[in-house]
Amino acid sequence: MKNHLSNRINSMATSATLAMAAKARELKSEGKDIIGLSLGEPDFNIPDFIKEAAKQAVDDNYSSYSPVDGYADLKQAIANKFKRDNGLTYGLNQIVVSTGAKQSLANIAMVMLNQGDEVILPAPYWVSYSDIVKLAEGVPVEVATSIETDFKMTPEQLEKAITPKTKMIWFSSPCNPSGSVYNQEELEGLAKVLRNHPNVFVVSDEIYEHINFRGGHVSIANIEGMYERTITVNGVSKAFAMTGWRIGYIGAPEWIAKACTKFQGQITSGANAIAQRATIAALEAPVSSIKYMIDEFHKRRDLVLALLGEIEGFNLNVPEGAFYVFPDISGFFGKTLKGSVINSASDFSLYLLEHANVATVTGEAFGNPNCIRISYAASEKELREAIARIKAVL
Repeated sequence: MKNHLSNRINSMATSATLAMAAKARELKSEGKDIIGLSLGEPDFNIPDFIKEAAKQAVDDNYSSYSPVDGYADLKQAIANKFKRDNGLTYGLNQIVVSTGAKQSLANIAMVMLNQGDEVILPAPYWVSYSDIVKLAEGVPVEVATSIETDFKMTPEQLEKAITPKTKMIWFSSPCNPSGSVYNQEELEGLAKVLRNHPNVFVVSDEIYEHINFRGGHVSIANIEGMYERTITVNGVSKAFAMTGWRIGYIGAPEWIAKACTKFQGQITSGANAIAQRATIAALEAPVSSIKYMIDEFHKRRDLVLALLGEIEGFNLNVPEGAFYVFPDISGFFGKTLKGSVINSASDFSLYLLEHANVATVTGEAFGNPNCIRISYAASEKELREAIARIKAVL
């Protein structure tokens, strides 16, 4: 039957994070006590004021098709948020609301890339970037980073990666999976290179901007010469614990926003009406309203680093944002553990699932074969138990 499917779908990889989560759920259904540290999903409930806004939207009969690019008052709330938090001025015609930031990324790829266009991906990168680029017939160009450079691409690496075929660079800050955060100086360095290559566009994925422990987020669109060639991607899934509500959005040059709206109009049309109304309440609230979640993630990060630091063979950096650690575990390669030979990060991740009943994600899915991703978007009790299990089987 596979022969009857398109080459497009046959060549596409399954999302490694979702695949591991599905495997963990399957094992749980079989009665195994699995602790899932594979998904990037906050374990908090949605703040009550957002729930109330959704209930009000139901009572107000928001049940008709929504505008393809989002309700005007939601787009205004997004514009106000961009100005308040990022110092960026976007008109309503520069904003497009989508069914999650993942759709925002897919829209961008489909309207910007032609066959053979190259997209630079500093590795590690979010698991779906590469396949979204391939789906649009682009060519992912990985730029390897390491724990020694805090998983950040240098200006020198960027310059070396650019070719006449380079169309875009995609990156996230704070980064999924490494938790690394580019500061002002580092982004200035990248922008200096890009100013010499005016035909290269930037996708800045800022979905984790508020889960930031360094005390300040910088948007590359705010740097000289970058506004007109940057598409800023964001959403409410992570900071507001609204993963299932599926609302993402972009701020972009008007011609790109119009193209994304045109494409989305043929694929999904407008995002969920009730979720859009709830998102207005989320974005209009002060950032202090979610500080309790950010403080808890910070506390968990420190706990996880301390506990993993007790395990020989885990090489760790200190992530400054998001809710992941990305340890280099290559010291285990070539070793035999309980009869299992560990030759890769995938082997290591599967070993932890089988012997410790802890679900993580191989770094190979993120473009870094020496690491695994561990999400600490779980309770302190679960984190302590999971790492105790990992320590025991290693």
